[in-house]
Amino acid sequence: MAGAADLPIRYDDPGACQTREILDHVADKWSLYVVAVLVDGELRFTELKRRIDGISQRMLTVTLRGLERDGIITRTVYSPMPPNIAYRLTPLGTSLWAATAPLITWASAHLPDIDAARRRYHQPTVERHTMPRPALVSDPALRSEISAS
Repeated sequence: MAGAADLPIRYDDPGACQTREILDHVADKWSLYVVAVLVDGELRFTELKRRIDGISQRMLTVTLRGLERDGIITRTVYSPMPPNIAYRLTPLGTSLWAATAPLITWASAHLPDIDAARRRYHQPTVERHTMPRPALVSDPALRSEISAS
């Protein structure tokens, strides 16, 4: 497995700040959803909004502008009135999809594991982090089992 030393940028390099900025943008809440939806081809704004559950019109607009600014998507105006504007991935956007698709696949495959870990995490702190003391356990068999561990 690659470590930090194998990454193409050092954390103390001034370019790391710009790299973090790009990663913050493309890995935000909505950008990868937009990229994933556009991987199948060009779509109009209303179709994108329909396919991305939960995104507001304003957030989709902000996300599309950012992705266009970074060269991930292109915006084509077919007709200004009535508005007929479509979006598609650029080659850079397609390469972003190729890089992030395994991460999305991993997240989908491990949803049950993550949900279970979250449930365990939200159990009361005493149950999560401490073993019961033998003197406080009323069952003698359980008390001896705890003492032995």
